[in-house]
Amino acid sequence: SSDKAYGEYPKNKMPYKENYPLIPIYPYDVSKACSDLISKSYSSEPFNLPIIITRFCNIYGPGQLNFSALIPDAIRSALGLSKFLPRGNGKQIRDYIYINDVIELYLRMAKSLTMKKNKFSGQIFNIGTNHGYKVREIIENIYKSCNNEKELKKIIEKLKNKKTIGEIEHQYMDYQKVSKFLKWKPKTNIDNGINESIEWYKKYFSLLK
Repeated sequence: SSDKAYGEYPKNKMPYKENYPLIPIYPYDVSKACSDLISKSYSSEPFNLPIIITRFCNIYGPGQLNFSALIPDAIRSALGLSKFLPRGNGKQIRDYIYINDVIELYLRMAKSLTMKKNKFSGQIFNIGTNHGYKVREIIENIYKSCNNEKELKKIIEKLKNKKTIGEIEHQYMDYQKVSKFLKWKPKTNIDNGINESIEWYKKYFSLLK
């Protein structure tokens, strides 16, 4: 699942906690909440299936080819291979987690669910970094890392007068519960993750050529 399942809470309620009621409004967000409830039902009697519900923030990193997502879209554009089209004013706060940290956590979860089904089945875990970044900060980080500040200035100008429609303002995750259960926390900070991602996309696009 994802942070979208929670719907919109005010900034003073961030980060999301697992015990927050799900109050999604937009159809995509509602679909996430529905999937959570269905999964939860199958972990209960009479089915008793080994299921963990994971609510992730935005996952990014090498191998992500969904260019509707912010980070791969911005990297591709910063490398001069497309035009970046801002979808809002850049003030929305989001949380981002690097793919390697996600993989490590999934492996831990699978092992724990196999060995201690009764303890883990039916549990809900938020996964993020406990920290939110403005979308504008992420864009700036990427363009500066790609040494493309000339194009960045144009994007910043576009952001200034851009209205944001249909977007939750503040979203980031509390990972205290998953840390307590699985002794896990993210290892990759946003700067290193973005730099490693840029290097991967450079190689990827060079192979396409």
